[in-house]
Amino acid sequence: MIFILNQNFFRFITLRASYALIIALVLSIVFGKTFIKMLKKFKVSQMIREDGPKSHITGKKDVPTMGGLLIFFSVLIPVILFTNLFNFYIYMAIITLLGYGFIGFLDDYLKVKGKNSKGLRGKYKILMQTVFALVISVILYVKVPSLSYIVIPFVKNYYFDLGPFFILLSMFVIIGSSNAVNLTDGLDGLAIGIFAIAVAGYLLFSYASSNFKFADYLSIPFIYNIGEIVVFCAALLGASIGFLWFNAFPASVFMGDTGSISLGAILGYISIVTREEILLVVIGFIFVIEALSVIFQVGSYKLRKKRIFKMAPIHHHFEIGGVPEPKIIIRLWIVSLILTIFALSTLKLRFF
Repeated sequence: MIFILNQNFFRFITLRASYALIIALVLSIVFGKTFIKMLKKFKVSQMIREDGPKSHITGKKDVPTMGGLLIFFSVLIPVILFTNLFNFYIYMAIITLLGYGFIGFLDDYLKVKGKNSKGLRGKYKILMQTVFALVISVILYVKVPSLSYIVIPFVKNYYFDLGPFFILLSMFVIIGSSNAVNLTDGLDGLAIGIFAIAVAGYLLFSYASSNFKFADYLSIPFIYNIGEIVVFCAALLGASIGFLWFNAFPASVFMGDTGSISLGAILGYISIVTREEILLVVIGFIFVIEALSVIFQVGSYKLRKKRIFKMAPIHHHFEIGGVPEPKIIIRLWIVSLILTIFALSTLKLRFF
C-alpha cells in the first residue's frame, strides 16, 4: 500500500499512475505465457457456439479461457502497491471488480465443466448481477450523496439531482455495461482493445476531477479523493494492453466471462464515481451498439419471426458478411478512439 512506500516520492498521482500502468503491463506480459500453459494443462478451454461463424469452430476451438484471472492479478498488485486501500472509491472498485469477476468465473467454470457454451443460466446471472449492483449503488448513494448530482455534457455549473433514483441509474449503468462488454467479447482483442481506450478516457476524466484547479477551469465538479481512481484506471489500462499482447488476433487466450463481465461492471462503476455516466454512451458506443443489436435481433425474431442481422452481436453480422476478423476489430477500435476523443472534448466545450 502507498503508506509503506516513501510518501514524499509517491504523493504525486501522475507518478503513481505511471508506475501502476507499467507494472500492470509488465506483470501481464511476463506471467502471461506461464498462465496460458497452466490453463492448457488443466484443459480450461473456450467452448465455441455451434451456431456461430464456421471459422470460429475450427480456429478458436481449444483456446484457453478465464484469462480474466490474469487481468485481476496484473491489476491488483499495482493497486495494492500504489493506492490507499482505505480510500472509499478504491475498496468499492475492488469489490465491484472481484464481485462481478466471481459471477463470470462461475459462468466460465460451468461451461468448462459441462463442455458446452451454456454456462450459468441467464436468469441466475442477471439475478446475481442485480444483487451486486443494488448493494454497490446503495452504498455509493449513502456514503457519497453528491454522486446523485449528474453532470450534463456541454452544460457548465448545473447538475441534475436524481435523489434516490440515482440508485436505479447506477444499477442500470453497472449491469448494462457488464453485459454489453460481455456481448462484445466475440472477436480476438475486440472487447479488451475497446475497453482499454474507454478506461484511458476515464483516467483523464478522473484526473481532471481530482485537481481543484483543473476542475474549476473546466467547470466540472471537483471530486474529493477521486485521485486514487486515476491510479486504478492506470492499472486497468496497463493490464488490458498486456492482456491484448496474448489476446490479439489470432488469440492465444480468451478473457472469458471472468474478464468481460467484471471489466464491464468496473467501467460502469468508474463512470458513476467520476459523475460522467452519460458520456459512457459515447465512450462505450461500440459496447452499446453490440448490446442493442442482440436486443433488436431477439425482439424482432420473437415478434416477427424474422432476423434483422445475419447474426448477433453485430460484429458477427459483419464477419458472416465477408469482412475479415482483423479488419472488423481495428475499424471498431478506430471508431471507439474517435468517440472517446470527442467525449473528452466535452470537458472544455461548455455552451450553456
